[in-house]
Amino acid sequence: MSTPPATDTPPQRRLGALRQIWPFLKPHRALAIGWLVFLAISSGSTLVLPMAVRHMIDQGFGSSSAAAINATFLGLFGVAVVLAFSTAARYFCITLLGERTLAALRAKLYAHVIRLDVGFFERSRVGELISRLGTDTEVVQALIGSGISVALRSVVTLVGAVIAMTITIPRLAGFTALVIPAMMLPILVFGRRVRKLSRQSQDRLADAAAIANETLNAAPAVKAYAREDIESTRYGSAISRALATARKRIGTRSMLTAAVIVLMFGAITLVLWIGARDVLAGTLTAGVLSQFVLYAIFAAGSVAGLSEVWGDVLRAAGAMERIGELLHERADISSPAQPTLLPRPVRGELRFDQVEFHYPSRPDAPALHDFSLSIAPGETVALVGPSGAGKSTVFSLLLRFYDPQRGRISLDGVDLKALALPELRGGIALVPQETVIFSGTAADNIRFGREDASNEEVVEAARAAEAHEFISALNGGYESELGERGVRLSGGQRQRIAIARAILRDAPLLLLDEATSALDAQSEAAIQQALERLEKGRTTLVIAHRLATVQRADRIVVMDGGRIVAQGTHDSLLAEGGLYAELARLQFVA
Repeated sequence: MSTPPATDTPPQRRLGALRQIWPFLKPHRALAIGWLVFLAISSGSTLVLPMAVRHMIDQGFGSSSAAAINATFLGLFGVAVVLAFSTAARYFCITLLGERTLAALRAKLYAHVIRLDVGFFERSRVGELISRLGTDTEVVQALIGSGISVALRSVVTLVGAVIAMTITIPRLAGFTALVIPAMMLPILVFGRRVRKLSRQSQDRLADAAAIANETLNAAPAVKAYAREDIESTRYGSAISRALATARKRIGTRSMLTAAVIVLMFGAITLVLWIGARDVLAGTLTAGVLSQFVLYAIFAAGSVAGLSEVWGDVLRAAGAMERIGELLHERADISSPAQPTLLPRPVRGELRFDQVEFHYPSRPDAPALHDFSLSIAPGETVALVGPSGAGKSTVFSLLLRFYDPQRGRISLDGVDLKALALPELRGGIALVPQETVIFSGTAADNIRFGREDASNEEVVEAARAAEAHEFISALNGGYESELGERGVRLSGGQRQRIAIARAILRDAPLLLLDEATSALDAQSEAAIQQALERLEKGRTTLVIAHRLATVQRADRIVVMDGGRIVAQGTHDSLLAEGGLYAELARLQFVA
C-alpha cells in the first residue's frame, strides 16, 4: 500500500479529509450539545471577569465602604466558581466525546481492513496498518478531545473580546484591529509547511512501526542469524528519519508560536501605552483601561490559541487523510450482490475448466495455465510436483483469495464467483503448512474452526487429532494460554491444533497443505489414521510429498509449470516413469 507524498494533495482536500470524522461524532449529539452549552457558560464567565475587575478598581478601591468591597470581591469569586464548574463540565463532555469517537473510528477501521482481500495484505505492510489504527487515530482523537474545544473556545472568546473592546474604548479597539490581522499572517505563512511536515512525520513513524513489526515477528530468525545489531541499526535509522522530520515540524511550529507571541505582546504594549497616556490626561479611568487591557489579552491569547490549534488541525487532517485512504480501499474479491445458494446437502464436486491465472505481482508468469481438473464428490486427490508447480495456487483459487483471469471453477456445478464468500469458505476446512496460533487458550485455538462448538466437541476433536495428550499435560489443560503465535508449542503440536480445527469444522471440502510436514514418524502414523477418518464422506485435496499421504489418495495429479502433466495411482505413475517417478525416487524412496 503506497502512501502519496504530502505535496500531491491540495490544502483544501487535505482539510476536507476532516469531514470524514462526522459520521463517528454524529451518534453522540448529547455530549456535543452539553459541550457547547458549557462552552458558552465558561466563555461568558471569562468575558465577565474584566468587567468585575473594572468595578473592583473604580468602585471597590475608590469607596471607603467595606460592604462595597466585600460585595465586589464576592461577585468576583462567584464568577470564578461558575467558570470552574462550567470548564470542568466542558472538559468532561469533549474528552468523553473524543474517546467515544476514537473507539468508533478504530472499530470501523479494523472491521473494514479485516474484510479486505488477501491481495491487499500482500501489498501492504502490517506495521503501517497498525500505525494507522493506533497513532493516526490518536492524533484525530487529540483534535476532537482537545483541539476542537480550544479552537471554538478561542473563536468565541475572540469575538466576544473584540465586541467588548469596541464597546469599552472604541478608539483603542481601532488600533488593536490593525494589529490582529498581522497576527494571522504567520499562521498563513507557516501553516502550509506545518501541514506537509505533519503528513511526512506520520509516514516516517509508520515506516518505523512496519520495521519493528516485521523484525519482532521474526525474532527466532533474527537471533539465529545474529542480526540483532543489524536490525537495531535499521530500526534506529528509521527512528532517526522520523525524528528529523519531527524536528522540522516542531521547529516550524516554534517559529509560528514565536511570531504570534511577539505580535500579540507588541499589540498589548502599544494599546497599554496609549491608554496609560489617556489615564494621565484624565480622559480615561484606570478601571476602564484595565478592563480593556484584559479584553485585549483575551483576544490576543485566543489568536495565539488558534495558531497552536491550527498545527494540530493540520496534523489531524494528514492523519485522517491516511485513515480515509484505508477506508476507501475496496476488496477486489467480494461476494456478489445476489449470491447463488449451494444445493443442499453440499456434495463437494469440484471442476476446473481451462483455468488461467497470473499473480498480480507476477503478471508475465502464469501460475496456472490451461488447468482443467474434475474431482468427484468424496474423492481424495493428491497434488504433487516440484516447488512452483502451482499446487498452492489451486488452494488459493478454491478459497477465492484470487479469481482466475480466464476459465471457470465450480463447486457442485455453481461458479465460485456466484457464491457468497461466507458460504463458500464456510464449506471448506483448511490445514495449512504454516499453522497460525493465536494468543489465547488451547480450547479457543481449536474452537477457531467452529466458534459455537461445545467443550466436549473441542476435546473430541483434539483426541481425533492426537492433540489431547499434550494439551492435557499443560498446566491449565485446555485453558492454558499458548502464547503469541504459539511460542510455547512445538511445530508438530501446532500442526495438530490445526488438524483439530479442521476436524471440528466438519466441512464437506477438506484442503490439506502438507498437513503432516512438522510431525515425527510416530505422530504422523497416528495423524494419518485421524486424517483417513476425517476424509471419509468428503472431498479432499492434498498437497503432499510424503509417501504415506500420496499412497492414500484415490488419484494423484502431477503438476509442473502450472499444468497437469500426469494423473493416476501411485503404482501406475511409477510404471509410466516421467516426473512423478523422478520425484518418488528423490523424495519418497530416499
